[in-house]
Amino acid sequence: MHVRFTEKEYEILTKKFQRTTSNQLSHYVRNALLERPIVIKFRNESMDAAMEELILLRQELNAIGNNFNQAVKKLHTLKQIPEFRQWIGINEVIQENLTSKTNHIQQKISQLSDKWLQE
Repeated sequence: MHVRFTEKEYEILTKKFQRTTSNQLSHYVRNALLERPIVIKFRNESMDAAMEELILLRQELNAIGNNFNQAVKKLHTLKQIPEFRQWIGINEVIQENLTSKTNHIQQKISQLSDKWLQE
């Protein structure tokens, strides 16, 4: 069987098809014509903001990890005590930054989990 559609009808049909889980347009059309169930893709838009925040948090964690790794590598290269004392002073700033960012991340994760539990 062959069916012809106008350009506008075909455009409407393909837009509806794209919102489904069907892999083939012909499969979607058969299901629609025979009134079989059609599974529509569902997107939880409330998770968009959460995912964006989690991506930013992951980037922050990566940056913190890189800074910490650099500090540890520096520790392994120190041979003289004055260099070690200087490294300790620098490390205190890194540690404060790490603690601040970790607290920030914990707060954001708590907020996101509270929001997720409400839904």
